Amino acid sequence: MRPALHSQREPDLPLHTPSVSSVTLAAIIAFIAWIAIVALAEATLYRTLARGLSVLDGLARMSSYLTNLTVLACAVCFTCVALRTRGSPLARFFRQPTVITAVVGYMVFVGIAYNVLLRGWWTPTGFRMLLNESLHSILPMLCALYWILFVPRFQLKWRHCLLWLVYPLAYLAVTFLRGSLSAFYPYYFLNVDRLGVAHAALNSALLFGGFLMLMAVFAGINSRRRR
Repeated sequence: MRPALHSQREPDLPLHTPSVSSVTLAAIIAFIAWIAIVALAEATLYRTLARGLSVLDGLARMSSYLTNLTVLACAVCFTCVALRTRGSPLARFFRQPTVITAVVGYMVFVGIAYNVLLRGWWTPTGFRMLLNESLHSILPMLCALYWILFVPRFQLKWRHCLLWLVYPLAYLAVTFLRGSLSAFYPYYFLNVDRLGVAHAALNSALLFGGFLMLMAVFAGINSRRRR
């Protein structure tokens, strides 16, 4: 029974004989994501300290945004893939095709949500524009490209799908809890104080429904792939 169970285990990424292009693309994604995280942290902490607040306040504000958390997960995930590290449990976790699919799905969702709901709310220029496009356009497209080209078909189970939902549900729960305590909501469509509980709850349900549709697309493409 042990050999049979071992043979059904899904391979982690990159595969044992990865192509140069797959590792290179993973490294590019990781590099852009880390640069974006550092730039975001510097800008956020600078503004926070200028207002007389603490570094912890800045980190709390930075972690309020779904984009920032998702880009951080993207940076860690694709770093593990690009470095081909196999030793640590964290590296093994992020190299699983199901986990990479989840991270890519989160990044694509961030890109779609921003460009549909937030694109017209501000018009950054210069370095801020480059950073903004890297976060909401370039990284989502590169992640999707990596998934299409280099993530092989894997056996998708219901537990995988349920685990994919933990991150968006946890984010919504923490956002509403933080908002009730601090009156700060990172996005206008989740602002309970301005929209009311019913409207904000409806918006969050619609967003979650959109995420479910997106992950269904990933699952559908995976099921039609040839092994």
